[in-house]
Amino acid sequence: MFRRQADGLDLVSAVKTLDVLILDEADRLLDLGFEASINTILGFLPKQRRTGLFSATQTQELENLVRAGLRNPVRITVKEKGVAATSTQKTPTRLQNYYMICKADEKFNYLVSFLRQRKQEKHLVFFSTCACVEYYGKALEALVKNVKVLSLHGKMKHKRNRIFTEFRKLESGILVCTDVMARGIDIPEVNWVLQYDPPSSASAFVHRCGRTARIGNHGSALVFLLPMEESYVNFLSINQKCPLQEMSEFKCTVDHLPKLRSMAKSDRAVFEKGMKAFVSYVQAYAKHECNLIFRVKDLDFCSLAHGFALLKMPRMPELRGKDFSDFVSSTIDTDSIPYKDKNREKQRQKMLQEKKLKHEGESRKNYAKNKAWSKQKVKREKKKKLAIKRKHEEGSDIDDEDVNELLRDTRLLKKLKKGKITEEEFEKQLTAVVRCDGGSE
Repeated sequence: MFRRQADGLDLVSAVKTLDVLILDEADRLLDLGFEASINTILGFLPKQRRTGLFSATQTQELENLVRAGLRNPVRITVKEKGVAATSTQKTPTRLQNYYMICKADEKFNYLVSFLRQRKQEKHLVFFSTCACVEYYGKALEALVKNVKVLSLHGKMKHKRNRIFTEFRKLESGILVCTDVMARGIDIPEVNWVLQYDPPSSASAFVHRCGRTARIGNHGSALVFLLPMEESYVNFLSINQKCPLQEMSEFKCTVDHLPKLRSMAKSDRAVFEKGMKAFVSYVQAYAKHECNLIFRVKDLDFCSLAHGFALLKMPRMPELRGKDFSDFVSSTIDTDSIPYKDKNREKQRQKMLQEKKLKHEGESRKNYAKNKAWSKQKVKREKKKKLAIKRKHEEGSDIDDEDVNELLRDTRLLKKLKKGKITEEEFEKQLTAVVRCDGGSE
């Protein structure tokens, strides 16, 4: 990159007079695997320079970079006004951090009820995967009425800026998102950060919470945890200096899952999104950094599938050998569920028809290959007889006597080769046959 002379680019010469270098979100750069590239770039820069590394979290990798790339480093820590300098808490004091323990099949009901009770506020709802954002964004849009619900994740390349700008301007609303919104962005007056799925890394938890209670404002954050994940609360308190208090007074009495299941039955797009969301969630859960707490083998897959409002269990390696006796599959034939979008449904029907014709063609071909061997033998014999008949009809120069003589000679030759007769006996019998034939003439 620094020596692309062909493109008229010579950064080595350009950075010789560099005076100030700024690395924002430095820990994130290292997380993305740019450590080697950063060290290479630093090698080209002048030694006499001022370098600023800005980050909300201090990781070991960042400390290593400080030691390797900075001379006489000075640490500047920003503290809130009125907070003791010795305080180690990483989240703002104006942030109220809560957690809620709920079962997998109750989790979505709690989320919907929580949002319905706070329609006049601004919410960020974090999910672990893009597929979950797609699915639950659609679900919340249908179940939380009279509230603007937007969805945003990293795979949205063209719409992302537009959605982000639209949400910033809202006074109230819901943004369903992944960790693409966890850091480096500023959204004014966010009242609640809801972490439906705990983040894959502990440091990301702090960054998510940091989307509210900004610039001296008050804010609240809530993380939904399964019963087996409760020890995550103590882990955050120790590892991230982030104390949480339980939100135990909140109650949910309405079951919203039948409505979501009904949506899946009437629209194939919802059904498919739900299946993909479930699969992606399990796969992400299996890769969680805190795997001593978030253990995929401890998941109650039946309860989890109910929580996703699935009509049937998907096929995936993580579910192999599991017991799903507690899961009640829908009696509906899921292959018959149509898309609400008429164009998509038309395309699907066309593909199904092509697949059917192809299958029928292959079946006919396989049937011909797999005929009973006896039938094939009869067919061969029939062909043989027809060939003999055709040969007789066409006529032949060889008569029956010549054929018999040839067969006798062949039998004698075989006996000689096997040692059943001597050469003298062979000559004698052969001569006798010739004489016999000569006498008959």
